Amino acid sequence: MKVCFFGTYRKGYNRNNIVLSSMEAAGIEIIECHEKLWDSIEDRVNVTKGGWLKPKFWLRVAKTYFHLLKKFKNIGDFDVLMTGYPGQFDVFVANRLAKKRKTPLVSDVLMSLYVVAMERGLDKSKINAVKLIEYLEKISYRKPTLLIHDTQPYSQWLSDHFDIPMNKIRLVPTGADETIFKPSPISTNGGGNFTVLFYGTFIPNHGLGLIASAMNLLREEDKIKFLFIGDGPEKEMLVRHVQESKLKNVEFVGWVDQEKLVEYIQRADLCLGAFGSTLQSLITVHNKVYESMACGKAMVTGKSPAIEAQFVNRREILYCERTPEDIANAILEVYNNPQLKKSLEKNSRERFVCEFSLIAQGKKIEGYLNEALAIYAANSRGR
Repeated sequence: MKVCFFGTYRKGYNRNNIVLSSMEAAGIEIIECHEKLWDSIEDRVNVTKGGWLKPKFWLRVAKTYFHLLKKFKNIGDFDVLMTGYPGQFDVFVANRLAKKRKTPLVSDVLMSLYVVAMERGLDKSKINAVKLIEYLEKISYRKPTLLIHDTQPYSQWLSDHFDIPMNKIRLVPTGADETIFKPSPISTNGGGNFTVLFYGTFIPNHGLGLIASAMNLLREEDKIKFLFIGDGPEKEMLVRHVQESKLKNVEFVGWVDQEKLVEYIQRADLCLGAFGSTLQSLITVHNKVYESMACGKAMVTGKSPAIEAQFVNRREILYCERTPEDIANAILEVYNNPQLKKSLEKNSRERFVCEFSLIAQGKKIEGYLNEALAIYAANSRGR
């Protein structure tokens, strides 16, 4: 099978990397047809807050799609046209191209751009494009033959909010690249401390305020060390909390490269997931959950519809209520129960290999692409 991976998707973004690597693992031939539209997340934010009204932005859009279409002209035959994330607006162009080439169109949705914009508060600016994004997103979901998403609760929300038939959505969990995220070949425990690791962007999605309060409750546990890797708008709040509360055994490290991050995960005794109460946090499973599982690490994360739909509590991961007390108690339970820690480590790795590895994900995607081909063929005969 040959797939044309098309659009202005984020090159190098974790989800796109995993989808591409999973398809390669399944033996699918991939032709990438990509053109960069956005410079950064800040660029997207500024456009949504009012930059979309400037002629300069629309000139950039025109130039980007001109070059994208020019690249597409030189692409030979393929079986399926697929848009990467974010590709909600690429779908309008891709749909025409798919019709012209007489192939099905499959779109990897991952996250609603409308939800992302709302959670960033972009609807509060005077000339924002949030309502326009919502309207265009709704139309874009109706055009592909199939939509790919990562969790059942998020898919249900998309179906309800945008009026999309659930039978049009197929699930491919985010997973992780096990050639990068893998268990340490040597024992990583040592030094006497029990290291609790959080890594990621410091945003409300992750519930850092709750983690801060949980650290207060554990302040007398001298052997428990908290390590934070990353940066973001809530980092200043967290650092100030640690300083004002005079918390010990708390260390902050900025962004590190992927190889170094894997080393930190491998050396940790326990990894923390997400504890925020935003919609995005409740209906997604964060990358760090799968990456920790791939490394064979014990994980504590907040209970949510997405987590409950995907995992059995206390088997592969330990999840708790999103309160400081429950977070602190869950950390203490793993700290005081070596057998539970060992069981979580073993089961998380086994479950990952079985269901969330590149090979497992690739087989899922291959099956859905074949299904899209069959649906397209049946619809074509019915016309």
